[in-house]
Amino acid sequence: MFRSKYLTIAVIAVMGLAACGSDAVEAVDIAKTAPEVSFNPGSDEHDGTVAKPGAPFSISYRIVGTPIVGTPLTIDLRIVSAFGPRPMNLTYRINDASAMMFGESQLQNVNLEPAANETSVTQQVIVIPLREGRLYLNVSASFETDDGTISTVAAIPVQVGTGTRVLQEHGELEVDEDGEAVRVLSSD
Repeated sequence: MFRSKYLTIAVIAVMGLAACGSDAVEAVDIAKTAPEVSFNPGSDEHDGTVAKPGAPFSISYRIVGTPIVGTPLTIDLRIVSAFGPRPMNLTYRINDASAMMFGESQLQNVNLEPAANETSVTQQVIVIPLREGRLYLNVSASFETDDGTISTVAAIPVQVGTGTRVLQEHGELEVDEDGEAVRVLSSD
């Protein structure tokens, strides 16, 4: 149901662009090119795949080892292109420099091209966690077309330490005039 909803939206968008006379639209059967999503912790497969149906790239990751504060951590990435073998640009970014940093020799922008018979590339990224908690490495995969850049951005989660995220509830839970539960926040 969820996948067919996005497939329908993507097909309508492509048809709409084609109807507008855009010659640069590439016809892609999204159902056939969308990579399979996998999640196999503890195996040689990648731990998770971050992809949306119809996205130009699927970004899979595997965290090698246990994330420890101050110790370099390797993250294996596999980027699968729905558009076949073509040059792509990978960009790595950390939003919070106080939480995590890149390894000393880690490039933050890489231009790659898969082999002629491959649709994926693999890369390793080395980061150093600087504190405990849930940290994120942002990965962007993109390629250029005549009409602009096509890209996919993914946030790779890195859990450092054993602490769990605890939901903090603020305000008071009350029932409104329609009988629905609402949370009322005070100015305190």
